Amino acid sequence: MNLILTYLPLFLTTTIVIGLDQFTKALVRAHIPLGQTWLPPGWEWLQPYARFVHWYNTGAAFGMFQGFGWVFTILAFVVAGLILYYYPQVHPEDGWLRLAMGLQMGGALGNVIDRLLFEGRVTDFISIGAFPVFNVADSSITIGVLLLLLGVWYKEILLQKPPGKPEESTSLAAPADPAGETQRE
Repeated sequence: MNLILTYLPLFLTTTIVIGLDQFTKALVRAHIPLGQTWLPPGWEWLQPYARFVHWYNTGAAFGMFQGFGWVFTILAFVVAGLILYYYPQVHPEDGWLRLAMGLQMGGALGNVIDRLLFEGRVTDFISIGAFPVFNVADSSITIGVLLLLLGVWYKEILLQKPPGKPEESTSLAAPADPAGETQRE
């Protein structure tokens, strides 16, 4: 039961990301022809800045490394395995790190599902300016990596003691008795 409770936040985050990713990709595949764009009626003014477009890629997030989808499929399974291994070792108070791991795992597996179901192709549909087209899984991976980096930066840089400030004593001093006096040998 304890193992289930340990992994529950990871599996919930991963499931939500995969569900949202696959739902939005299915909507795009069902309602926007490949290569076509869509905006809600009356929002045509947004076309130069943001739009939905049905596209796919066979590479990594944001269209990088086209044709190497099989590498990213293997890499996604390796990442998921590493996350499953390390997740229980992360202290529960490090919620940002646990969330980052869930976002990364959900994004990686969301794109793997596409690769396995659609001949190595991943459906992309969010187009902002001249930035490469991406999807919910790509966004989840990116946000997860940013959370991880910010969390590590916060923990390692901002929580360090300022130079010159003495560290708290961790010596093995003799314990004090209840009256407050130090015991001596």
